[in-house]
Amino acid sequence: MNTSPLTLLVMGVSGSGKSHIGKLLAQAVHAEFIDADDHHSENSIAKMARGEPLNDSDRQGWLLTLADLYRDYRAQGKDIVIGCSALKHRYRDVLRQGAPELHILYLHGSRTVLLERLGGRSGHFFTGEHMLNSQLTDLEMPDETEAVRLDIRQPPEQIVADFLSRSGIQR
Repeated sequence: MNTSPLTLLVMGVSGSGKSHIGKLLAQAVHAEFIDADDHHSENSIAKMARGEPLNDSDRQGWLLTLADLYRDYRAQGKDIVIGCSALKHRYRDVLRQGAPELHILYLHGSRTVLLERLGGRSGHFFTGEHMLNSQLTDLEMPDETEAVRLDIRQPPEQIVADFLSRSGIQR
């Protein structure tokens, strides 16, 4: 039996389904789900709402906060799933400072599918083609040694099942 806490990351650009899939994954492994968007600074939220992409400096404190959450949950022996864009390899490295054995699910989708999903959103600070283009430009896709890559067109339950199977996670 694995006694070390699970530290899971559901990553992808906006509109990929990180929150929905992350919640389903957390339920499947009896973990707590945290949406990284809830930990952005007010300045970053305002910047994105104005249609201005975040830069590395904007994201640094946010990523350190998320790494601390991973570290705190591990120290308490609790399983955690965080939904976070984690666009760049160095961002994921910051997260691994708090979770060295981080399991990553990368939700991949075409620009067309992502734009359709974003167009159907209401009440979220991140909208618009310009913002998506910025994230797609920044995205450094993880390879198969870093993450399990799954297509967002699959049913959410299938994505969770495939990720757990391919990651060898049994809870």
